[in-house]
Amino acid sequence: PISASSANLRLKYRSQQQRYKQKMDETNDSVLALCPSWALSVGYMGVAAAMVLSNFGSAWGTWKAGVSLVHTGIRHPGSVMKNVIPVVMAGVIGIYGLIVSVILAQNIPTPSSGRVNAYSVYSGMAHLAAGLCCGISGLAAGGCIGIVGDHGVRSVGYRASAISLFPGSEAKDGYAQIPDEEGEAGNQISGSEDQNKLFVGMLIMLIFSEALALYGLIVALIVSQHSYSCE
Repeated sequence: PISASSANLRLKYRSQQQRYKQKMDETNDSVLALCPSWALSVGYMGVAAAMVLSNFGSAWGTWKAGVSLVHTGIRHPGSVMKNVIPVVMAGVIGIYGLIVSVILAQNIPTPSSGRVNAYSVYSGMAHLAAGLCCGISGLAAGGCIGIVGDHGVRSVGYRASAISLFPGSEAKDGYAQIPDEEGEAGNQISGSEDQNKLFVGMLIMLIFSEALALYGLIVALIVSQHSYSCE
């Protein structure tokens, strides 16, 4: 009887060990499926996308607006500091990408010394989506700021330099003539007033263009907080 009971205990212990081993194998398989080694590369792709695309949009906008600003300054140097706003707004887009890329990089953990990866595919995809949201939004906003700033700065410079883009003996409907003499009478709009109206319109378009990058930044910050750890 004693030997039979001990044999039963050994069989029960072995069956428990087998079930425990099988459960651990299933757990390890699920961990490997959720936290593969390549998940880290997906997360760092999000970091690179946020930084590179935002800087590309910032450089694009600075290039387009800066070239027109320098050309306008040749004829009217006094308007350079006033029309530098598109260049500043384009440079801010690169800061948005820097903020998101730093936050994403800090949320990517380093694998342990035992080569155990705790960074999941879910976290990697979330960080990639956050980087693309910020980067592509910054790229679109930078291009929009550059094109609007290019034409806007040139238009303001033309009015300040008294350059007539529509020559003719009489002013066409919808366009104001710049008086040739200060004492010229009439109800015509002066070049200075036209310049201010063009500048205000350009500034409004630049503000809404910059808002595109801000929307991408907000969504990227929210998505970057979504994570799952396999620890």
